[in-house]
Amino acid sequence: MIIYVDANAGRGGNGSKEMPFRRISDAAEIALPGDEVLVMPGVYREYVDPQNAGRTDARISYRSVEPLGAEITGAEIITGWTQYKDNVWTASVDSSIFGEYDPYTTYVYGDWYFAEKSKHTGALYMNDRAFYEADSIDEVIAGQKTETSWQPENSIYKWYAEKKDGKTVFYANFQGSDPNKEKVEINVRRRCFMPSKTGIGYITVSGFKIDKAATTWAPPAAFQDGMIGPHWSKGWIIEDCDISNSKCAGICIGKYYDADNDHYFTYKHVKSPTQMERDAVCRGQYHGWLKKNVGSHIIRRNNIHHCEQGGIIGRMGGVFSIIEDNHIHHINNMMELGGAEIAGIKLHAAIDVTMRRNYIHHCTMGIWTDWEAQGTRITQNLLHDNQLPEYAKPMKGGMMSQDIFVEVSHGPTLIDNNILMSEVSLRMPTEGLALVHNLICGAFTAIDAEVDSVVEGKLRQRFTPYHIPHRTEVMGFMTILHGDDRFYNNIFLQKYGTIPRDGTEDNRETGTHVFDDFPTYDEWIKNFDMKCDTPDMFELAKYHWSYLPVWTGGNAYLSGAKPCKNEKDCVVSNEKAYAEIEVVNGIPVLKTNVYELIGNFRSGLVTSDTLGEAFEPEQRFETPDGRDIVFDTDYSGAHRGADIIPGPFAVGGNEFEGLCCCI
Repeated sequence: MIIYVDANAGRGGNGSKEMPFRRISDAAEIALPGDEVLVMPGVYREYVDPQNAGRTDARISYRSVEPLGAEITGAEIITGWTQYKDNVWTASVDSSIFGEYDPYTTYVYGDWYFAEKSKHTGALYMNDRAFYEADSIDEVIAGQKTETSWQPENSIYKWYAEKKDGKTVFYANFQGSDPNKEKVEINVRRRCFMPSKTGIGYITVSGFKIDKAATTWAPPAAFQDGMIGPHWSKGWIIEDCDISNSKCAGICIGKYYDADNDHYFTYKHVKSPTQMERDAVCRGQYHGWLKKNVGSHIIRRNNIHHCEQGGIIGRMGGVFSIIEDNHIHHINNMMELGGAEIAGIKLHAAIDVTMRRNYIHHCTMGIWTDWEAQGTRITQNLLHDNQLPEYAKPMKGGMMSQDIFVEVSHGPTLIDNNILMSEVSLRMPTEGLALVHNLICGAFTAIDAEVDSVVEGKLRQRFTPYHIPHRTEVMGFMTILHGDDRFYNNIFLQKYGTIPRDGTEDNRETGTHVFDDFPTYDEWIKNFDMKCDTPDMFELAKYHWSYLPVWTGGNAYLSGAKPCKNEKDCVVSNEKAYAEIEVVNGIPVLKTNVYELIGNFRSGLVTSDTLGEAFEPEQRFETPDGRDIVFDTDYSGAHRGADIIPGPFAVGGNEFEGLCCCI
């Protein structure tokens, strides 16, 4: 059945073509497996709460008839502004409009939140631009730039709200504009399109504009909401949408609600937040965390931008998913929020998740896979300018910046055929990685660091889980030994200076030299007498806790980038190399001379057999369905023949267009 919705209909109908509903929510009440909800252009100021699941053979589809013509928004227009002082105007709304959830008394706060508890989930916008929340009316009047903002020219637009006689009174600095002549909105609803119940699977959401929701902070051991998301179900498709201006998360593919585990550290204090994450993983089985119930979503061809926690956020609920061809940009640029859950894509337990052909830039962090990046593949992505701008100061409680962050996972985590252009390419307090055929212009950081803690002089280890291959059931827990990494056929380019600009002491020298102290496989395995059938576990204990081996080969090190001491099969050139992204008519173009400097150097074909298996889970670097990978396809999908060169392209050149298909 086709169900019709038209916000501009003369009156609400019955969902027929002749008498369409005026609200998508009405359609969501009755839509059944196989139904299609067609939504006409218009603004839909509502929370859509789908009541019924589709089936794998009969999805429920919600489609905007005109691409991006239908807008689902968590905001309401606020009118009746009067001038308060200079550029500051005031207006009020009855607080009853917020119902049980008031964004202007609800703070962005919770586990792993490091910034000051001062920002609310509510926000104010003029013509779709978010204003900065002030701490007082005087701060609104002053209208000063925020030194930490990545877009300081916007930070002079301030707002403040107070409660008075049952009303919420707003004060805003419009910097000379008359708000009665502009579109001014405030966040009212917590979500835009997300089931309140779990298990509402096999739904397609296509072609909508989704914006301005008062979403809450979404850490891994808490209920996670976003403006749109499947809420612990299976088989959603979110495609061709424009998703922007979430206070926290844009899309959430995250965790169930568990009252006994929700923000446990923040509310109860007595257990560490890391322990709460371990609890959340184990409690997941109780909540049905199995492939037949949860995950296997597809998120594709979306434009996700100007969200202040993350573009895509998730804990456990995103397993077995595909995230492809999305444009994710300008995430956390206001620098109002700070904590350990901020990135363009931030996933815990990205088991068998593929992230491919995404274009990610101007985010505090590009992609962050935290815990259990097992079977995760990050491939054919373009990442650049995911770094602190030179004019911005680091935010107290803010996160460090890099293109990719893989944290305390045991692998196998595969990063191949990517273009990594930011100052830090990879933060890696982890093990079980393979980097193949990437262009790497930044440094590796957090080598043998940021895993365990020393508390009052005692080592407190952070044990994290690994899983039965291609499943969610926990196989074991272990701290990170470091190593078990592979680097084949990459191009390393010292594009940036070696002195950090972000106030950290992190490494900024590009290359694999940071693994000089790590053994080769032959050096490591000789410590274990494999012919002995009576091993001495006390004697071997020191090797059970030592670095794991690192493999390298076929890499190119340019413009001062440094190879590790054990790498023999590589090319090193100190001639000046360059690689720049230029945006031409809105389209990114890579201009570089790296292939001139590589010259006649050739590398070998890399396969799953080359990479072997990650140490702890004993799982091969392979596809989610267990097939071998042959790296004979490049960044653009072109075939690599017998003449194999390092880097993401099968054929060298000085200029590469068509770097993304999502713009």
